[in-house]
Amino acid sequence: MKTTALAISNPINHSLLRCALILIPFVLMCVALLPRARAVTPAPDGGYPGFNTAEGDGALQSLTSGASNTAIGFDALFSNITGSNNTATGIGALGSNTDGSDNTANGVSALFLNTAGIRNTALGFEALFVNRNGFENAATGWRALFANTSGFHNTADGFQALVSNTTGNHNTAEGDSALESNTTGNFNTANGAHALALNTTGSDNIALGFQTGDQLTTGSNNIDIGNTGMATDFNTTHIGTHAIQTRTFIAGVRGVITGSANAVPVVIDSLGQLGTISSSARFKEEVKPMGRSSEAVLALNQVTFHYKSDHSETPQFGLIAEDVAKANPDLVVRDENGEIYTVRHDAVNAMLLNEFLKEHRTVGELQQEIATLTATVKAQTAQIQEISARIDVSKPFRQIALNDDN
Repeated sequence: MKTTALAISNPINHSLLRCALILIPFVLMCVALLPRARAVTPAPDGGYPGFNTAEGDGALQSLTSGASNTAIGFDALFSNITGSNNTATGIGALGSNTDGSDNTANGVSALFLNTAGIRNTALGFEALFVNRNGFENAATGWRALFANTSGFHNTADGFQALVSNTTGNHNTAEGDSALESNTTGNFNTANGAHALALNTTGSDNIALGFQTGDQLTTGSNNIDIGNTGMATDFNTTHIGTHAIQTRTFIAGVRGVITGSANAVPVVIDSLGQLGTISSSARFKEEVKPMGRSSEAVLALNQVTFHYKSDHSETPQFGLIAEDVAKANPDLVVRDENGEIYTVRHDAVNAMLLNEFLKEHRTVGELQQEIATLTATVKAQTAQIQEISARIDVSKPFRQIALNDDN
């Protein structure tokens, strides 16, 4: 018999072939040895058809057609009938589930009352305990989302986070007791222990920091960062605490021109609220002329100075608040301790304008009087000239006798 040799033209393929011939027996040997190395005696029980695994009294007790479930613990997934892809670890975990699928419950009574809810994750004692058909919730912590029944897309991470939530949805609570009173509020975000702790039905609130927003109850559309907020807040933003933060730096403001030409100056009140001064009549009452009350500004003394905190000693021009207070106490602002702090420059400017207009009217009146007097003088001058002319004409013609001797 004639033997034909096969020519291997590619040396790389030849090398790979040799490696494969060496590795295949080695892999087969490892596979053969692996079961022996990891085998336990006695063999594991709890393996059932449909990729189901049950370990513990009552675990997967009611299963009919559900597949790929894992139940470990007394009565874990006890009522499950058709639900699939569930994992329950702990006594009573997912114990009432019948046809809910894709749930994970790790902890005693986690997702205990869930029946048809899907894609929920509960990690902790009684986490999502009451949930029945809520879906796509994630609860981590002791009784996190405990009372949730049909709320969905909620995330609770922390001891009793969102513990009272029933039907609220799209809430995120991270921290001990965060959003713990929320029942039906939606779209809230609380990050920090006790953040938004008293909120019940308010929605679209954001709280960042320990106890932030914990005064809110039913208000909505609030943002609290490092601030407790107020129970009556609606559509309000609090950043920092007035008694703690003493300086604020915000980038992107200085040297930046606003996008529209209708910008107005921003002011701040003693509570730290930002706003603008409104001049429209619809914001005012008891409107009356300023009259002589603006005369106080005539006693003010303009001075030059520089601020103690300004090491460059840049020259400044203005008023001393204490001097202004002597002229009119209503023209100064006092701090929280009752001490004089600054001048109400807008009010001073309004008074100066009133005095200017008064002087302008006075000058106008004087100019009118002068014009009238000038006209009168001109008229009288004309009359005098006319009378003088008449007098000259009415004088007798003087006869001059000629001497005939000449």
